[in-house]
Amino acid sequence: MTDFSFKRRNDNGSTTVMDRCGINSEYGALKDVLVGPIDHYSWQTGNAASRRSLRVGLPFDANIAKQQYAEMLDAYHRAGVNTHIVPADENLPYQLYGRDSSVMTPWGPIITHMYSPWRRGEWAPMVKFYQDLDIPIYDIITAGTLEGGDFMVLEPGVVLCGYSGERTSKAGFEQMKSWFEKEGWEVKGYEFDPYFLHIDVLVAALAEKLVAVCVDAVEPELIEWFKSRNFEIVDISFPQVMKLGVNVVALGNDRVMLPAENTELKDKCKALGLEVFDPNISMITPGGGGVHCMCQPLKREFV
Repeated sequence: MTDFSFKRRNDNGSTTVMDRCGINSEYGALKDVLVGPIDHYSWQTGNAASRRSLRVGLPFDANIAKQQYAEMLDAYHRAGVNTHIVPADENLPYQLYGRDSSVMTPWGPIITHMYSPWRRGEWAPMVKFYQDLDIPIYDIITAGTLEGGDFMVLEPGVVLCGYSGERTSKAGFEQMKSWFEKEGWEVKGYEFDPYFLHIDVLVAALAEKLVAVCVDAVEPELIEWFKSRNFEIVDISFPQVMKLGVNVVALGNDRVMLPAENTELKDKCKALGLEVFDPNISMITPGGGGVHCMCQPLKREFV
């Protein structure tokens, strides 16, 4: 008998925690991760980074991108993480960025609603993916838009979610917020300029009470909020941000994955005693997404 359903959320809260999947932080030991497929990836004009890459004439090589993707998957393997790849759809060139079409919670995944018309179809293979694994859906965003790059289960009981009015709208944010608040969680909303695409371009969780932030590119109130919660902040320069330098995956147990080009954050992580996995994804990041954009954690150890 299957456990799959399109809504397991209890309308009044107190939804039971999942045991086969789920996360309650961005830094618990990563056990299983969903990764988008690279089969049909190419740079598109849907974000500032990829538009710049095309405007200045950077060459795209699909074979190199696939080789680098394999290097990233190998890094997950070396870190002891089980990888699961969503079946590819030839009509979805940005399906590679598996972060956006769903987000994981302690109670199962939320299916999001994408902003760009040419990405909206990504929900369908994602639902089939969860159905094939018999993972029931917590709920589905129906008010406005919400994309996974703006959503972080920062630590137990706390979600940080950015919204720009585009990739994630205030209506989509408010719908998600109402669900989490009924579960007894705090949801911190942060409104920012849509130029930055998603909040995971500006903020990344590295380990418990440790975040990387481009201080020059966020509002002071967000920095004060982190400090009020006793987070240590690793400041990253704006030029690195424009190269996806804050787009990082915390692997847990004081380990992080980041792009090889991200030498600034790599050096700072090592100085803090973190182990770094740094695959070369230089043919992928000019399209507007890094290692964080390509994955969705399916299961982390609860902390």
